[in-house]
Amino acid sequence: MTDENSNIIKTSIEGVVLIQRPIHGDARGFVHEPYNKKELEEATGIEFNPVQWTHAYVRPGVIKAVHSENWNKLIYPITGILYAPIVDLRPDSPTFGKVEYITIDNTKEDSKRQALFLPKGGIGNSVCVLGTEMMHYFYLIDEYWDDSKAQGVAWNDPDLNIKWPIENPILSERDQNNPSLRELFPEKFK
Repeated sequence: MTDENSNIIKTSIEGVVLIQRPIHGDARGFVHEPYNKKELEEATGIEFNPVQWTHAYVRPGVIKAVHSENWNKLIYPITGILYAPIVDLRPDSPTFGKVEYITIDNTKEDSKRQALFLPKGGIGNSVCVLGTEMMHYFYLIDEYWDDSKAQGVAWNDPDLNIKWPIENPILSERDQNNPSLRELFPEKFK
């Protein structure tokens, strides 16, 4: 992983990192910098130049998964607890099909808050809310949203066997009909 003084925590999937930066606060409140371009680039080797900032609001009981877009993305939850199974969907990757479970709880008052960075090119991300509080989160992307560049994998794919904390999730029509890993990458299952 990384040394304890670093603000970047590497995961088992190449390019996927947690950004954990300190909060600077006093009796008035705090200031927090979830993203520092130079620091992220030094840690990942990826130049991240966001062009779009989106605010999302997700209710408990919802699963948004497994989405893979062809742009770099930084996710920063503000309220609620984010449960994010991340999947390596890069067919040439040594960790193809691996699921990394990430939970971010920025509701606690502590010295660090977290953001999640996902590189472009085949990382499937998911969003699920733990608990009963609605979740607001912001995400930055370095290309303008283009639905034709988005791809999905079935949230309940048996090959991924993602451990969801919800039994009967609320899903979009698209997420109910996403193809399986085997349908997308048949050559990986011969």
